[in-house]
Amino acid sequence: MSEALETGALDGKRCIVTGGTSGIGRATAVGLARAGARVAIVCRDPVRGEETVAEIYERTGSEAVEVFHADLSSQASIRQVVREILTRCPRIDVLVNNAGVVEWSRRETADGIEAMWAVNHLAYFQLTNLLLERLCESAPARIVSVSSGAHKFVSALDPEDPAPAGERMRWWRSYGRSKLGNLLFTTELARRLEGSGVTANALHPGAVSTRLGTQNGRWAAAITAPLGLFFRSPEKGAETSLYLAGSAEVEGRSGLYFTDCKEETPSRLARDAELAARLWASSSRQVGLERP
Repeated sequence: MSEALETGALDGKRCIVTGGTSGIGRATAVGLARAGARVAIVCRDPVRGEETVAEIYERTGSEAVEVFHADLSSQASIRQVVREILTRCPRIDVLVNNAGVVEWSRRETADGIEAMWAVNHLAYFQLTNLLLERLCESAPARIVSVSSGAHKFVSALDPEDPAPAGERMRWWRSYGRSKLGNLLFTTELARRLEGSGVTANALHPGAVSTRLGTQNGRWAAAITAPLGLFFRSPEKGAETSLYLAGSAEVEGRSGLYFTDCKEETPSRLARDAELAARLWASSSRQVGLERP
């Protein structure tokens, strides 16, 4: 397990992790609990949620773990889980946006949005915005978003139509766009949060052996399983998430991108402030949060 945070570094802090029942998210939840945090896991599968609670207790002795159920591909489900979180969490010190999907063929959600864009970008955007008032009330607080080096696959992004229905599906391009969305979201969010005491940073966890993409069928699982031998462990992949969640070294730093616990310069598109502002406006409309 990563020792990116010392035991007790987050004593009494309340941390929320999306996608916290497998891979990097699960390792992040364990690391936060070990650091003394009260951990809230947002997940879709209740069984895996309870298994994760049991594992965290076994590995850390912490009983301060709770589970919230939500389908992050559904905007209605996100609104519902936010209501539950706000009822049960009087403060939020850290929000880790971690949940993600890889789809090898185009799939649309119940809201009619391409699935990777919906889960990997819009869910971050909607959930964070709906929890933002509580985060500001809890300041100093931190927002950590798991992006990817795959954002560099993207040479252009139309914020008004980021996942065109008519284009030929190339999963790496669609995934890269969603991860670019995370970085542009972080850029604009950090700008809007200046002076609030809440910071927003993003990260690349590295190539990690996780369950990501295995829902695409047996052939996909057969391809990804051998590749996992060359990837880093979820615990290693979680180190930068934990670092940004609790390290004193990044206190007050915002709007940045990290790899292996070090600041890194993302792609030119990811640093385009005008594009970030346009994407914010478009994303607000896509999730029904049209406001200045």
